[in-house]
Amino acid sequence: MDSTKKIYIFLVITALVIVLIYAQGIIIPFILSVLFWFMIRVVKKVLSKIRFVKAWPKWLLTAISSVIMLSFLFFTVEMISVNIGHLTKTLPVYEENVNKVTQLAKSEFDIDLSGMLSDFSKDLNFGEILSKIFSTLTSLFGNASMVLIYLIFLLVEESTFPNKLKAMYPDSAKHEKMKTLVRKIDKSVSNYIALKTLVSLLTGFLSYFVLLFVGVDAPAFWAFLIFVLNFIPTIGSLIATIFPTIFALLQFGEFTPAILVLVIVGAIQLVVGNIIEPRLMGNSLNISPLVVLLTLTMWGFLWGVVGMLLSVPITVILIIIMSEFEGTKPIAILLSRQGKIGDQ
Repeated sequence: MDSTKKIYIFLVITALVIVLIYAQGIIIPFILSVLFWFMIRVVKKVLSKIRFVKAWPKWLLTAISSVIMLSFLFFTVEMISVNIGHLTKTLPVYEENVNKVTQLAKSEFDIDLSGMLSDFSKDLNFGEILSKIFSTLTSLFGNASMVLIYLIFLLVEESTFPNKLKAMYPDSAKHEKMKTLVRKIDKSVSNYIALKTLVSLLTGFLSYFVLLFVGVDAPAFWAFLIFVLNFIPTIGSLIATIFPTIFALLQFGEFTPAILVLVIVGAIQLVVGNIIEPRLMGNSLNISPLVVLLTLTMWGFLWGVVGMLLSVPITVILIIIMSEFEGTKPIAILLSRQGKIGDQ
């Protein structure tokens, strides 16, 4: 590779990073709309398998699937708002229990938490913590109008894309090849998103009943937080377990409920993450653990927590797409878990 090409590649990468940082307000809603579009397609495929629904027009199935997904979106935002309001009202109880917990740690375990965390406790503001959690979650849906606009255009383009593909490749052999390629990419990405969402829902659903049983305030909020954080590999499940554990400790002012949350929710994360998820996902998550860590760091640096949430879905989709083209297949192999992609 000559120096001119190296300079071009360097300039392209630099320009791409700048665009990703400064145009994230446009790019993130588009990525979210693409993910929602794939989820709508998954719902549509499920509905089309129902006997009496199968004969319905495609546009009607698309409309019903879109309504289901958008209803879920608005319900989620409303649920978060209600639960944050409830948690905010109980903040004085949490703040009072800080001293109770430190005294309990001193008497039971001879640990001087008040001395160790004096500076931290002095500036501890649970309202600010909850506000940051809330803003991070709602930022995923914050620009709902932009996501909705992108989604509408994607749904419109979906109906015209087959004709465009045929016009792009008038030769029947090439057209059939590209049609198969697009279908394969669509199937792989849809399967990954559907299975990952299913696994995350299972984790959040089981955690909800645990938190409800223990008596933790706003269990639906914490269950949804666990569902969302489950999309972040490795550290996501750890954070999702620690958050409700800490708040259980502060809510009750004693260690038993917090230990119950830590042990049971942690066990759910271990079982689902290490046993159920690998069996369901199979080779869908065909990505190297090192690549997971690097992409987590990279997207987290570029887009913060939102980037961390989207890091693996973006990388998996890129690997699936790159694996279908000869020019980018070596990159896909390098990023994969065992160097096996597609039909290899």
